[in-house]
Amino acid sequence: MRSKITAPPFGAEAPIHCDAMAFEAKTYRKVARRLIPFLMLCYLGAYLDRVNVGFAKLQMLSDLKFSETVYGMGAGIFFLGYFLFEVPSNLILHKVGARNWLARIMLTWAVLSASFVFVKSPIVFYALRFLLGVAEAGFAPGIILYLTYWFPAARRAKALSLFFMAIPLAGIIGGPLSGAIMHTLHQAHGLAGWKWLFMLEAIPSLVLGIAIVLYLDNGITSAKWLDDEEKTFLARNVEKDRTQTTEHASIRQFAADRRLWLMATIYFCVVLGQYGLTFWLPTIVRRTGVMDPLWVGILTAIPYLCAIVALPLVGGSADRMKERRLHLAIPMFISAVGFASLPLLSSVGASIAFLSIAAAGILSSSSLFWALPTALLGGVSAAAGIAAVNCIANLAGFFSPAIVGWLNDVTGNPTAGLVFIAAAVVIGAVLVFFVPAKSVNR
Repeated sequence: MRSKITAPPFGAEAPIHCDAMAFEAKTYRKVARRLIPFLMLCYLGAYLDRVNVGFAKLQMLSDLKFSETVYGMGAGIFFLGYFLFEVPSNLILHKVGARNWLARIMLTWAVLSASFVFVKSPIVFYALRFLLGVAEAGFAPGIILYLTYWFPAARRAKALSLFFMAIPLAGIIGGPLSGAIMHTLHQAHGLAGWKWLFMLEAIPSLVLGIAIVLYLDNGITSAKWLDDEEKTFLARNVEKDRTQTTEHASIRQFAADRRLWLMATIYFCVVLGQYGLTFWLPTIVRRTGVMDPLWVGILTAIPYLCAIVALPLVGGSADRMKERRLHLAIPMFISAVGFASLPLLSSVGASIAFLSIAAAGILSSSSLFWALPTALLGGVSAAAGIAAVNCIANLAGFFSPAIVGWLNDVTGNPTAGLVFIAAAVVIGAVLVFFVPAKSVNR
């Protein structure tokens, strides 16, 4: 029979109860095993559909006679739709529940992603990228919000870092898969390889959208795989955590919170670096002389392998040390070194090495960042705040490919674009130290 977790008598010092500590660790392991792998799969599907355009570019631009500027604008316009609909999407999720709303998001974008097979002009390309952003709006911040329903701030960095491992996983799996599809199916049944890419990589999102309805619970109280004692324990921890967060009384008070704008600016710099890597990694590898899409895909998996090792190590360290700012800023500085060094390199091996440094740093930063705003906000403010920070920052997803594409066209080489990315990431790292340590180091 399991030992109950009881409070000590009034005035007595609370004992360190080994059974209670074991129960806590076991319960959170149970929650993590149930939720994190499945949510990672869902985000992996999302990221494949979001960034496969980077591989499609290797064939699509020559087939459709698109310039680098057209590609950059199309890649980035996704984030305008994302920006406009993200806050409403997260508020709806908070109101109606995660299960049905996340399923709606995945099923909608799966259909839109497959529709890229019909792209023939820049206007259609822009329209579908915009609609894909509208469809996906709220998914990543929705899952971040969903994890706050289960994990308190003290355990959230590691949970988020495990979830964000889906991004390098998408690179590890998606790179070779995308390259293989474009290599082996090009002109099969009269269709270009990039068209097969969009159609086939939409299938996982379609399947996972249906699986969400069958598998995911809206919160602790509806989880049949937890017993009553586990539910009580988890709910008490989450409620205790919420008493230390901010709940805004009005939209004006929410918009006037300078901490939110600081967070959005920091994450803007992180996202700018993240999508600089995502959208241009295949192109950087090709410029070293690797022309076969299959080998481009295989080589692009290496930086993501390095990132997948770094993510849980940095996230676990942040939770153990209860320190957030240095664990965010240092990886950002490291990634900036990786980006800034790339223009100086010409060999495949050296380029992959510094791309690995950039990937490990920027993707660790992307997950570690969310330990900051989720430690500050609670309730509806968390739903709106996470979405607001994410949607403002994800405008960098528009500016990053658009500016880098324009700089590449104007200068004829990638140097200016990579230096621009590195400088922006350094600025974001410096801004991290303007976040009060006592507010987030818990």
